[in-house]
Amino acid sequence: MDSASGSDIIAFLRRNRMAESDIPSEQVRPRTAAAPFDPRIVAFLCNWCSYAGADLAGISRIQYPPSVRVIRVPCSGRVDPFHILKALQEGADGVLVSGCHPGDCHYLTGNYVARRRFAVLHDLLDFFGIEPGRVTFSWVSAAEGERFAELVRHTTERVRALGPMSRLARNATARVVQ
Repeated sequence: MDSASGSDIIAFLRRNRMAESDIPSEQVRPRTAAAPFDPRIVAFLCNWCSYAGADLAGISRIQYPPSVRVIRVPCSGRVDPFHILKALQEGADGVLVSGCHPGDCHYLTGNYVARRRFAVLHDLLDFFGIEPGRVTFSWVSAAEGERFAELVRHTTERVRALGPMSRLARNATARVVQ
């Protein structure tokens, strides 16, 4: 997704809904005590730095968990807290937002806007009773492929320790057709 507006992000989340109820039953692996919980994480990455850092990690063949679904945004400042809540509602167990380092933003102040929004979101998550460890905000530059891979590993382990997300997740079986 090259340039993501609010409606584009919501459409992406709906098309790529991560709820197991949308997967044909023969493809769903039941979660048992023997099978470890594999979290589903949505990553909103800045096009100019963090996405390039993720690309560098891939080109360099740096290993990190495949549990991350990347949404490329023009700037981390364009990620609205609503998009993060919507990702959690659509079945994500965790969300990662990453942008340029302070002072290196392509749009000059976008990462400062993102940092302020994340501070407000932290209070909103607390209000909803969602663990703060489910949402991560970090800076990754285009030259930091190893840092991106480590961030994904750390985020995955933290979300895995929290377990599956259940607070905002939609229940597909609860819908009534009239």
